[in-house]
Amino acid sequence: MTLMPKRSKFRKMHKGHMTGLSKGGTFVDFGEFGMQVLERGRITNRQIEACRVAINRYFNRRGKVWIRIFPDKPITKKPAEVRMGKGKGAVDHYVAVVRPGRVLFEVANVPREMAQNALRRAAAKLGVKTRFVERLERV
Repeated sequence: MTLMPKRSKFRKMHKGHMTGLSKGGTFVDFGEFGMQVLERGRITNRQIEACRVAINRYFNRRGKVWIRIFPDKPITKKPAEVRMGKGKGAVDHYVAVVRPGRVLFEVANVPREMAQNALRRAAAKLGVKTRFVERLERV
């Protein structure tokens, strides 16, 4: 199951900037524990799927998992050994741009230690630094 938009207005996108901190999604809102990213980067649809599989395998049909990011940015790539020019390449894969503070995954209905181990296994599949966070009671 690869994550990608069902449809989009435009097929290709500019590179853009990854400066600043995350604008939203910085708190654990749905579950009890979460994985928060500490550095900016791009997370591919395959990495997200690998994390989801790692968490669900560790939970063994227990607990609940929320994925808080979605890969909506298309990344293009030209074929190997093609000369410069002749336009932008075809869409190769999709990524989610993450900035520091963003919560990537949330889990619930499992003990703290189990959640920590599952999210540590998932973090190993990513190319960015993350930390384990707990839900804060906000008023």
